Amino acid sequence: MAIPGRSRPATAAFYAAVAVIVVYTVFPFYWAVNSSLQTPQELFDVTWFPFSFSFGNYAHVFDGQPFGRNILNSVFVAVLTVGISLALSLTAAHALARVRFRGRGLLLLAILSVSMFPQVAVLGGMYELIRSLGLYNSLYGLVLSYMIFTLPFTVWVLTTFLRELPRELEDAAIMDGAGPWTTLTRVFLPLMGPALVTTGLLAFIAAWNEFLFALTFTLSDSQRTVPVAIANFSGASQFELPWGNIMAASVIVTVPLIVLVLVFQRRIVSGLTAGAVKG
Repeated sequence: MAIPGRSRPATAAFYAAVAVIVVYTVFPFYWAVNSSLQTPQELFDVTWFPFSFSFGNYAHVFDGQPFGRNILNSVFVAVLTVGISLALSLTAAHALARVRFRGRGLLLLAILSVSMFPQVAVLGGMYELIRSLGLYNSLYGLVLSYMIFTLPFTVWVLTTFLRELPRELEDAAIMDGAGPWTTLTRVFLPLMGPALVTTGLLAFIAAWNEFLFALTFTLSDSQRTVPVAIANFSGASQFELPWGNIMAASVIVTVPLIVLVLVFQRRIVSGLTAGAVKG
């Protein structure tokens, strides 16, 4: 089917480019699924389309290690991080977007600058802070450390979204006697569904996949999250790593993210395009 306004060669080139991008992005996950369904002996044979399936790797992931506990740890840390980040950023974004005060632009720039620091640059300071608070080897310590990169992101995105909402809505609420908190929760919050879903999901993915802080601030296997747990899979030597188990674990922790994106894809698109066109 030709694209309106384009010639057939241009249409063919467009679909070819789309096909290349799809294969490039989907193939690693397909290969992980393919490898997770093969026996250790079959992993060394290049098989593009397997004819037999073995689910032994998925069973071995949970043998002799608290991988189920690690998954629950990741869920707890990611959900709590997103919940606190959204609650704090919602009130901060309302003040930054709707209240005029001196230094507002400088404050936004400072918030954005914090998110630009690499994790390794703040690792030492966060380590001392978490130890002084008694949160080392604790899931709450991970939540505190993860907020250093989720909170600036959520504040910035929600501030941008709130700026695009019509001023007349706020004026009408004030005329009816509504205060700032009522205006935020009763007027703006129902309109912010796409923005909240988008920022929350992206923050959830960032917290779910985080590795450096989780490796540094946890010590016991029972307190580790899934990225660190997968990295700790080992064999008899570096040349005998259980690749089948690693691939199976990677598939297990990736599928929930794919499901979340598919379930909320319409709200994600609405949130990403909100404010792009002013009416």
